[in-house]
Amino acid sequence: MLVRDAMSTVVLTVGPAHTLRQAAALMSARHVGAAVVHDPDAGGVGILTERDILNSVGLGQNPDTERTHAHTTTDVVFATPTWTLQEAARAMTRGGFRHLVVLDRGEPVGIVSVRDIIRCWAPAREPAPVL
Repeated sequence: MLVRDAMSTVVLTVGPAHTLRQAAALMSARHVGAAVVHDPDAGGVGILTERDILNSVGLGQNPDTERTHAHTTTDVVFATPTWTLQEAARAMTRGGFRHLVVLDRGEPVGIVSVRDIIRCWAPAREPAPVL
């Protein structure tokens, strides 16, 4: 199975000037754990995850004044739609992260998460037996 089979094609993109609260609200509304941060001044694409927001709040920083650019991971490992899920899982394990931005011809086309991979690998849930 390939990354294209598991990835979410709904890619939430935020700008570097969004506050963490704005990014969190958008992520929550779309039920996603990561957003692509497009910052043309910094040279491209980064990722902001729920963990980045949690770390900021845990440090006592104000989510209404902290900007995404200060919390964006810019040394991103990118996947391609043709990677196998095993390749994606290995990259996540090596890097210690749970999301990969998927690029096709240099453009973000999806995000694949650990949850997406598990959903593909695990058998479908069966309903609990009625007693």
